[in-house]
Amino acid sequence: MTHTDVRPPTKRTSAGRTTERPVPPWAMRIAGLLPLLALPVCLWRLPIGFGYMMGLDVEPLPVGILGGAAYVGALSVLTELAAFACRGLVSWWGEVVPDWVPRLGGKRIPPVVALVPATIAGLFLLFLLVDWVVCTFHIAGFEDGPWDNQGWRILAATVSGLFCSWGLLVPALTYAYWRRRCR
Repeated sequence: MTHTDVRPPTKRTSAGRTTERPVPPWAMRIAGLLPLLALPVCLWRLPIGFGYMMGLDVEPLPVGILGGAAYVGALSVLTELAAFACRGLVSWWGEVVPDWVPRLGGKRIPPVVALVPATIAGLFLLFLLVDWVVCTFHIAGFEDGPWDNQGWRILAATVSGLFCSWGLLVPALTYAYWRRRCR
């Protein structure tokens, strides 16, 4: 008697690996979209590191040009790395440790190892989204900052709003991962 797998086939990745269960197409699209949603705010920050405040009516960072550029550059790189890490919620390497990792390579990742940080990050990002909405639309007396003019304010609200949309997307990816791995 032979055993047949009743699960639907999974999508093969470029490395030939597959996820344990199929990833919903919407989750794949969201995971691919996250780096693009973060890119405008990452580019927006870069001039701030060099002392150009992008329309904010505040003093430049007190750490000097080199320190400011390093800080803002590192923050932008970390933001894009976080977007890449979210890709693990829809990829095989979010389920199995890659073979090149010493001692752990090839071992199954317990779902809680991905779910706990993804949930915490999702809640933090949801808080950022709420903060963005409240400040951008001046709800309950909150303000979004001292701007030189409306053009800068609108541009800043747009690029930061794209990033703050992560507050809805990361929890959605986390839920999809939980459904796929734990149910």
